[in-house]
Amino acid sequence: MTQNVLVFNFNKKSDITNWAIVDDRVMGGKSSGSFELTDEGYGKFHGEISLENNGGFSSVRYRTSPITVVNYSKIVLRIKGDGKQYQFRIKEATSQRHSFVTYFQTSGKWETLRIELKDLFPKFRGRQLDIPNFSSDFVSEIGFLFGNKKVEPFQLLVDKIELR
Repeated sequence: MTQNVLVFNFNKKSDITNWAIVDDRVMGGKSSGSFELTDEGYGKFHGEISLENNGGFSSVRYRTSPITVVNYSKIVLRIKGDGKQYQFRIKEATSQRHSFVTYFQTSGKWETLRIELKDLFPKFRGRQLDIPNFSSDFVSEIGFLFGNKKVEPFQLLVDKIELR
């Protein structure tokens, strides 16, 4: 039996230097996202969405050396959102332009989400691509994106991310 693999387990001493915000500012937008550790030791992705200058999204990305996912079928997230919908995103290589994506709705309470890797579909700049769903042996980037075509604040707490 294959052991679960912790991709990232947040705690008060977590090194979050490999987590980076990418907002719509890369294309002239004005949304602002942040990522930090809470006093309790959770990763906190939060900010404010602006639709100015065709903006409307904020994302946080964790880049890592390639993680082998051959023996795993799911990625499991322990998260607490604000009742809004988010995207979970992965890339097999950091040089890859598109991401593999799924949407999830948060409840405002702590919850454990189980995402089938094979169900992650390819997107680039908001458009779904006509190529197969995720089927790689590796993951090199994991992230979350928020953007619901509304001016609004958002907050997502992350406790851990693991492969099963």
